[in-house]
Amino acid sequence: MIRVLVVDDEALVRTGFTHILNAADDIEVVAAVDGSRAVPVVREAQPDVVLLDIRMPDVDGLTVLADLRRMPDPPVVAMLTTFDTDEYVATALRSGAAGYLLKDTDPEQLPYLVRALAEGGTVLSSRVTRTVVDGYLDQDGREPAARLAARLTERERAVLLLMAEGLANTDIGERLHLSTGTVKGHVSTVLSKLRVSSRVQAALIAERAGLLTPSQGGDTR
Repeated sequence: MIRVLVVDDEALVRTGFTHILNAADDIEVVAAVDGSRAVPVVREAQPDVVLLDIRMPDVDGLTVLADLRRMPDPPVVAMLTTFDTDEYVATALRSGAAGYLLKDTDPEQLPYLVRALAEGGTVLSSRVTRTVVDGYLDQDGREPAARLAARLTERERAVLLLMAEGLANTDIGERLHLSTGTVKGHVSTVLSKLRVSSRVQAALIAERAGLLTPSQGGDTR
């Protein structure tokens, strides 16, 4: 079972996400709380995935994210937001969030997105805007994305595109008929060549470099 914690200041959002996710056979919402209770509940319930509202009146999501990232074995965190132009998203991604999704995400897609997060994939809303991408990939002192992507071999680029879809290593291996160990090696090389430290960073470089096709514009990328 994938253990999920939903953190949002609105009871209606917490209830809705809980109902949708608990309907999946392999997902259990262990708690749904507001921001003030998030950190102690994570320590007690030890969820695998946290869906964290980025803007809350009692304590903002960035503060909660920072607290969670300082834990010895932090859960995977994806930010929840109402607006695809939220200026806080870029900061959250830099701070270690595994992605973000909008609160009006298609309910049928939500369990799939949680599974992708639990398996080490990335989740980015299909409505990732240029504002968010540019805010995250600040060009000051950074080599242009297209030039970084040009360093990749054909196989590495194929791995990058599947990483950008949010696929975990096992799924990438199935798509490319490679062992999981081989995929891990390619992922490590891709991150090194792109000069990034996370799959989210790699996915956004792929977006900025123009490598993603319209068919790759789903909720996981």
